[in-house]
Parts: sequence; C-alpha cells; structure tokens
Amino acid sequence: MNRRSLLRAAGITATGTGALAAPALAQYAPQVRWRLTTSVPRSLDIIFGANELVSRYVSEATDGRFVIQNFAAGEIVPGLQALDAAENGTVEIAQTPLYYYVGKDPTFACFAAVPFGLNARQQNAWYWHGGGRELQESFLAKYGLVGFPGGNTGGQMGGWFRREIHALDDLKGLKFRIGGLAGEVMARLGAVPQQIAPADIYSALDKGTIDACEWIGPYDDEKLGFVKVAPYYYYPGWWDGGTVVNLVVNRGKWLELPASYKAVFEAAVGFANADMLAKYDARNPAALRRLVAAGAVLRPFPRSFIDAAFTETNALYAELGARHPDFGDILDALLRFRDEDYLWWQVGEYPYDTMMITHTHGSRLRNDK
Repeated sequence: MNRRSLLRAAGITATGTGALAAPALAQYAPQVRWRLTTSVPRSLDIIFGANELVSRYVSEATDGRFVIQNFAAGEIVPGLQALDAAENGTVEIAQTPLYYYVGKDPTFACFAAVPFGLNARQQNAWYWHGGGRELQESFLAKYGLVGFPGGNTGGQMGGWFRREIHALDDLKGLKFRIGGLAGEVMARLGAVPQQIAPADIYSALDKGTIDACEWIGPYDDEKLGFVKVAPYYYYPGWWDGGTVVNLVVNRGKWLELPASYKAVFEAAVGFANADMLAKYDARNPAALRRLVAAGAVLRPFPRSFIDAAFTETNALYAELGARHPDFGDILDALLRFRDEDYLWWQVGEYPYDTMMITHTHGSRLRNDK
C-alpha cells in the first residue's frame, strides 16, 4: 500500500501529473492534529509499530495535513486508562484491546477476544462480513466512541508459570496475571486473577507478586523476559484465539473529519490490521526456538483443565447474558458465527493443518511433551 492507493481509496482527485489539485486540497484537506495513546510500551514494537504505520500512511496520503502523534502507555495516561482517555477527549484515539474494560461492561470483550471464541481469520470475517462491525458501532456509540480492528495477535500462548500445572488443584490460590473474561473463568477454577498493564508484568512476576502471567506469544514474551523468572511455558491460550488490538476514536472528533480523511484513516488501519498478524506469524517461530534454548519448558495444559475451563466459560456466559442484554445478544451472534464457520474449518483448514504438522514433526521442539 502506498500514498497513491490511499488517495484513490479516499476519493481524492489528482491532476494529470499526479499532484493534488491545489483548490481541492485547500477546500477539502484541513490541518488536523490528533494524539493517540496506547496500552503498551514502545518496546513491544509490533503493536506499537502498528500505530506508527497508520500515522505514516495517513500523513503521506494527506501531504502532512492529517497528523497523528503516538504516545506509549504512561506518557499521557496509564495503559489501562487508554479507552477512558479517548472517551473523555483527552486524546482522539486509543489503541487498546477492548477486553481490558470488562469492568465497565463485559460486552467490550466481544470485540477483542472471548474464551473459546474466534481465531484471527474468523475475527476479521465476523467483523467485516458477519455483522460484527454493525454490532460494534451500535455498542461503542453508547460510550461516544467509534472502533476499528487495528491489528490481531493471532493465537496466543497460555502463559508462564513458576511451577508445573498437573491438575486443577494446582490452580488454587495461584496469582495469575490475565485479562478480560478469562480472569473470571480462572477465578472459578480457583486461581486469583490479576489485571496488570504490560509494562509492569515482569516486575510483578520477578518479585513474586504473581505466580504466573500471560501476554501474547514468543516474540513479545521474549522481549519482556519472562523466561528468566518462570520457566514453564504453557499452551494453548484458550481465551485468546485471535485477539483484536482495537483502535477506538472519540466519536465527536471522528464526525468532524472530512470524508476523504475518514477513508484514508480506514484504509491505513486496514493495512495495519493485516500487517500485525503477518509480523507475529513471521517472527514467533524463531523467538520460540530462542526461548527454548534459554530454558523455557513447553507444556500443554492438561485436558482436565481445558475441559473444566470450557464448562465454566459457558456457565459464565449464561450468567453475564442474563445480567447484560448487550453482552447476551452480541455474544450469541458471535458464537453462532463461530459454530457455523467451524463447519468449514473441520473439512478445509483443520485437515490441512493437521497433515502439515504430521509431516513436519521432525521440527518439533524437544521439550514439548
């Protein structure tokens, strides 16, 4: 994607020489300066880099007339207050997974990730072609926000633990950094969930404030150094099958934008959404090998744990749906889409993936038992 393609997407007319017509530029391209805050530190370069990518394309496509300045967690507001900053107008945009805000309303999680929910491709399919976008627009309008999928992490790992997990009893009293609705499920299984911003996870694990943590996957986890203090690396992250890293925009500021700027912004965000997943898919394998070489011990979660988590997840959904009509309606739409999509997955995607895993078993990491 380049500036010309973004301009075409925005419907901005160019002269025969490729330069913007000056009268049109003056009339339809005002100077706009926005600020973006995120929930992550700058060191998490794939997520933070998605913001820089959006900013660069938006600026280039408007010849520097629409500028978005990026701020890391803590530079304007703490990471877990990013959505509030966009809602109250402190900033125009926040980059933050919406499941951080289930304390406001559990419905937020439906647009980021829910336990046993959608994978990354299904998230995009549901949002763009399964009714998810319309549901999100209606829900976020209640908070004065407009939302976009600004990236996806893909499937995540289950996290780092100081000790092995053999059975459900091993979870009792375990202080586990985990976000969203998954924390409520873990609490039902005996753990003590903790919501901690990314920049603070390592120190909490190192000091023993928590016993385990989950973040995303090998590339980011290596940067955050978890292998140094918690060697057991579990999978899969059944609560994060394909987490959307959301971009939420103050609705009033969004409505002020010219139509051309809105189109440029959406085109740039669409590219960043695809680019984030591609980067994680490309960089996680080598990072996983480095982590194992550094002492990470790979372990699958026990089947009894997964089964119990699935049971408790469905019980939680029923309870939340009864108390929060928005959650019940939107989650029902999401899960209907999931179940229908897996009808295709089991005959198309899954057999191919299983075949390739079987035929490339020689590359399996040695301590994956």
